[in-house]
Amino acid sequence: MMFSLKQEEQPLFEKTLSTQKKPILPVVWVLTLLCVAFSPVQAALPAVTAEGDALPSLAPMLEKTSPAVVNIAIETRVRAARNPLMNDPFFRRFFDMPERQRPSERRAASAGSGVIVDAAEGYVLTNAHVVKNADNIEVTLTDGRELSAELVGVDEEVDLAVLKLEESDRLTQIAIADSTGLRVGDFVVAIGNPFGLGQTVTSGIVSALGRTGLGIEGYESFIQTDASINPGNSGGALVNLRGELVGINTAILAPAGGNVGIGFAIPTEMAENVMQQLIEHGEVRRGMLGVTIQDLTAELAEAFGVERQRGVVITQVVEDSAAEKAGLKSGDVVTAVDGRPVNRAADLRNKVGMAPVGEKVELSILRDGKKKDVTAVISESSRETAGGEAVSKFLEGANLRDLRKGELQHADAGVLVDEVERGSPAWRAGLRNGDVIINVNRQDVDTMDELRKAVSDKEAALLLRVNRNGGVFFVVVR
Repeated sequence: MMFSLKQEEQPLFEKTLSTQKKPILPVVWVLTLLCVAFSPVQAALPAVTAEGDALPSLAPMLEKTSPAVVNIAIETRVRAARNPLMNDPFFRRFFDMPERQRPSERRAASAGSGVIVDAAEGYVLTNAHVVKNADNIEVTLTDGRELSAELVGVDEEVDLAVLKLEESDRLTQIAIADSTGLRVGDFVVAIGNPFGLGQTVTSGIVSALGRTGLGIEGYESFIQTDASINPGNSGGALVNLRGELVGINTAILAPAGGNVGIGFAIPTEMAENVMQQLIEHGEVRRGMLGVTIQDLTAELAEAFGVERQRGVVITQVVEDSAAEKAGLKSGDVVTAVDGRPVNRAADLRNKVGMAPVGEKVELSILRDGKKKDVTAVISESSRETAGGEAVSKFLEGANLRDLRKGELQHADAGVLVDEVERGSPAWRAGLRNGDVIINVNRQDVDTMDELRKAVSDKEAALLLRVNRNGGVFFVVVR
């Protein structure tokens, strides 16, 4: 223990150390009485609460809530790095090595957190990045039991996953609150397993709501909190002071590599919707409205004759889409969805992205300065994808599909790279989610069929022309 004393206090301290054999009990009693009499903290806190506790504490709430938060340990097989010389056929032939060798693998372990949301069925909610590609999942409860878990479904767009415990006896589930009732300044508590230390509790407040544009996930509307969240907290619980779940901890902003008081959690408003679909279907079946949109700016508001300064402008309506059937038009300003204000494009995108196919949504719009309500039925998204390996071995790991008309503002036609697996040949070639392939081997391509025709040899190198967010460039894939 370290002491910091004022200069005039140091002789007295040295004297006390040098005369330990002398009776000092009266002095201790005097100092104790003075501290009790004059401590502002002691004066501010009640001596005994109504429940008989000595001091106010979060312990009673945590004793009921903490058993619902579990530690998750996963084991994954990872392909070991291969010497680049092994890719050279001349090198292999010179040393008489086989043409094809099974790549060596190593086992990697990692840890995270999860929340029991259904004790009867044994369902656990966690982050997708915690359990993605896991070969073995073990869940440890607060009472020390270790249970095997099966992956029910994953939604990487929101970074959520659902597990099912093989045993569901004597489990504790957490109560789920409506996160839409949260306000900035509300007290919250984060529970999880940071750095594999074991269950840890930190407290703070809600710093902000509806955080978007962070580039963390596909659909973003995060709760920001200053409760300490660190690696291993992912998938853990963010609860209110009643012990009810309001969010799933998922990310931190750590420019220096550690916690700086800026953490993010997925609100239960989004998590519940995704969880229900994962349990029911094993996947999230998202629908589409069929519009391209942009934020309403002051200049656009003036141009459209709109007094409101916040909203979303529809720039294009996709042919034969739910929006067209509902009567929406280019230039309409969306101000609310199902009675909730729409201030930016992410608000509308999140609402539509979370709505299941067939659900009706009520849109409040401004058209020519007049208010109007429109009902749209979310239609199924025609996102039939094909694996890139069926076209070329160098496109393995990429899911490709036809680009729909009006889907992107910066591209009218081409083959959309819907998803790229990190570390795959397509990823190493430089392709990323959202890229649009518009030319292959000097041939323009608008559809998957045209792409297949342009690639005559699956083993040959490719020259791709790619549109990425409006910027066009060439990529040599070999």
